[in-house]
Amino acid sequence: MKHTVAKNRAKPPSGIKSIPIEKLKRFLGRFPKRRVLVVGDLMLDHFIWGDATHISPEAPIPVVKVVSESLMPGAAANVVNNICAMGGQASMFGIIGKDHSGKKLIQLLQNEGADTSLIMTTQNGSTMVKTRVIAQKQHIVRFDREMLPQHDGRRQKRILTAIEKSIDDFDAVILEDYGKGVLTQFLVDGIIELCHQQGKIVTADPKIDHYLDFSGATLITPNFSEAVKLSDMRSNDRGFLPEIARRLHKKWPHSELLITLGDRGMYLARKNGSATHIPTVAREVFDVAGAGDTVIAICTLALASGASILEAATIANVAAGIVVGKVGTATATQQELIETVKEMRQ
Repeated sequence: MKHTVAKNRAKPPSGIKSIPIEKLKRFLGRFPKRRVLVVGDLMLDHFIWGDATHISPEAPIPVVKVVSESLMPGAAANVVNNICAMGGQASMFGIIGKDHSGKKLIQLLQNEGADTSLIMTTQNGSTMVKTRVIAQKQHIVRFDREMLPQHDGRRQKRILTAIEKSIDDFDAVILEDYGKGVLTQFLVDGIIELCHQQGKIVTADPKIDHYLDFSGATLITPNFSEAVKLSDMRSNDRGFLPEIARRLHKKWPHSELLITLGDRGMYLARKNGSATHIPTVAREVFDVAGAGDTVIAICTLALASGASILEAATIANVAAGIVVGKVGTATATQQELIETVKEMRQ
């Protein structure tokens, strides 16, 4: 699949200009003291990097000469990676298989400083792996290896009990659904209720083919196509964003809504009825894969550090703009964020 490459000619978002650089640094300075629990589907991202210079004589397909390979945390584990890269403390709850891929994923997360003590191992499934073949910054093909975990009622109760015992240790919880079976409605309801009881921030990233009701979450972050389908709209015209947001707020009346728009930035729809379009800051868009992970990770960290919802969304938007300029599963650092903001304000 070919990457989208787009030049951004929009003016810098006015929101970032409203955050003084010293105030931004204060928020970022609090990140290392904030602990975030990520609950969701774990995956290992496997990249095969190479060159494709000719077409195979056997079939009309490119021949890729492999140059290198790399492994990175994927799915909800990429959210953890983004939190750690930005200086925050992250813990992961998810399920892996008792296999080499699971061990490698644990090692990668620990190398980034993440706490993996809550991750469960199952005998009934294997660790999910996505293998992407990339040549000249273009996706050639992707292979998915999946054996989804099956939850019975007893396991779900054990999971919720384990999270309940550790909830006091965290400032915020992220529910990251990739539709692979870890999150269930029972767990979502229980975790959101726990967060309400303890006064914790809880944010959620939904999946359209695995609908879960995230009512009561502090913030919900669908992408545009997810927002269209979740709102039962028949048109994917971005001009209908206000109506899409209105319908989604009927589903989630007590949640803030942040709709990511790819190379168009994001649309923040407040539960009080106000809305703000935040244009992208990306100069080039090479790969939007994982950008949603960056948005929910950084937005949650910023909210836990005292930022307003608009300030948090604006900071997350800058981080996402950095990430989409990279190929593959990527993250942004505090230094990259500060340098980008300084360039935008010149």
